Amino acid sequence: MNKFKFYFILTITTLSLFSCSKSDTVADVPLREYATQHETDKTDIEEYLKTYYITVTDHAGFTDDQDVTFTKIPTGGLQPTIYSFLDSATYPKLLSKEVSLHDIKYKLYYLVLREGVGASPCNVDGVLAAYKGDYLARKTVETVTTLSATTFETVKYPQQFLSLFTTITGWGEGFPLFKTGTTSSNTDGTVSFNNFGAGVLFIPSGLAYYNNGAGSIPSYSPLVFSFKLYEIQRLDQDQDGIPSYQEDNGDGFLRVLATGVTNPDDTDKDGIPDFIDIDDDADNFTTKLELKKPDGTYHTFGTVPSCSGQTVKRYLTASCKPPYIN
Repeated sequence: MNKFKFYFILTITTLSLFSCSKSDTVADVPLREYATQHETDKTDIEEYLKTYYITVTDHAGFTDDQDVTFTKIPTGGLQPTIYSFLDSATYPKLLSKEVSLHDIKYKLYYLVLREGVGASPCNVDGVLAAYKGDYLARKTVETVTTLSATTFETVKYPQQFLSLFTTITGWGEGFPLFKTGTTSSNTDGTVSFNNFGAGVLFIPSGLAYYNNGAGSIPSYSPLVFSFKLYEIQRLDQDQDGIPSYQEDNGDGFLRVLATGVTNPDDTDKDGIPDFIDIDDDADNFTTKLELKKPDGTYHTFGTVPSCSGQTVKRYLTASCKPPYIN
């Protein structure tokens, strides 16, 4: 099958229907200049960080563990602002990262309540997470304009894994910075989650829905997502038998970049990154076929014993010499 046709089919069939999915957006307002809007969003987010405080529930083994509430500091109030935790040596810890998109660098703030003790997802993995989403907006009442947060969705008991590949960009950039925890079975058949990663993402609209909006979320709205990362699911976007997270260049993030931009995750440099490319080396044989052994099983990734510890991305034999794909 032509790989471009496959890519189109794959993209259509993997779109999700949950609220933070990219597929929910419907453009209905003019497009603003990205850099200008980002400055507006950053101003709103930083005002929120400097005028609100948090209350975190520590209740290990219960569903309200690491629940976080946000309250505006009253005039004269002495509560520590969220911003006061910037680069803190202890938790909670407010950090930020740069995200390159739309030819600008976005500033994504994230608050670490607890890092977690398990594995971190790649930005194309599935996540099982409880979360609450708010959007920020300025409202004017009797000539007085204030910044407020409005809740648009709460999921306390997640029932399905959500693919970070099809959610908003802010989720894909933020969740890999956290880890899962541990699980234990209860006598009533339920599962308890402990020591999971928990935090808050403060997402500029350019990493969310931008001019589209979604459901009750207005266009150009910065978003605040508090979440708990319970479990991850390793996905295989191109269904070649190799989990997508094993097809990245080692930084934990897989990218679909603009035409002409060098992508370290694109082995054959054909413009399609390996995790959605059914023929990574452009030899007209699918990767899945090349990995299949005569007995019907598949070769795996990792260190090849006969190669003196050399690690190859995927290989056809246990030899350090071709044929193998490095």
